[in-house]
Amino acid sequence: MKPESAVFETSVGLKSQLPADTLPEIVFSGRSNVGKSTLINTLLRRKNLARTSATPGKTATINFYKLDTMRFVDLPGYGYAKVAKDEKRKWGELIEGYFAEERDLRLVIQLCDMRHDPTADDRQMIEFMAENGLPFLVVLTKADKLNKTERAARLAAYEAIFAEFEGLTVIPYSSVTGEGREDLLAIIREVGEDD
Repeated sequence: MKPESAVFETSVGLKSQLPADTLPEIVFSGRSNVGKSTLINTLLRRKNLARTSATPGKTATINFYKLDTMRFVDLPGYGYAKVAKDEKRKWGELIEGYFAEERDLRLVIQLCDMRHDPTADDRQMIEFMAENGLPFLVVLTKADKLNKTERAARLAAYEAIFAEFEGLTVIPYSSVTGEGREDLLAIIREVGEDD
């Protein structure tokens, strides 16, 4: 996988618009404002490939980024309270529609804000992946915003919360310092290029 090969491929708002399943896919999931676009940009060392929005809940599409050996799939952020119920239902149908397809899904990277416990929506997404046998790991974003003591406490809290998911990989990540980038890239390469 060459990060510099990444290009924006397409943005879809309906299941019928999903691109053909031609490459292994790495999926990014998380609530609005957790830092998905920023994480994708720092992973690929690009400033504005994945567009960040100052308005949480604005991205209501699945965005596809094509790399030389795989695709990154950025799901719409969930859990933003000010979004209309009808809009939330549409997002849910789109995300479920994506997962219901027989795609070459190699890994779901579930993002949670390290400063807070996972939300009910985060837990629901993790339970959905576990119940459906989807391969996933958890990335704890905004790790740089905690001091050493707070960080140790938050990591211990997450390990306790996710204890039921045996062998779950949890990676603290900072888009500011680059912490976690190499670890995450190594896992992505391993699962995405393993045929």
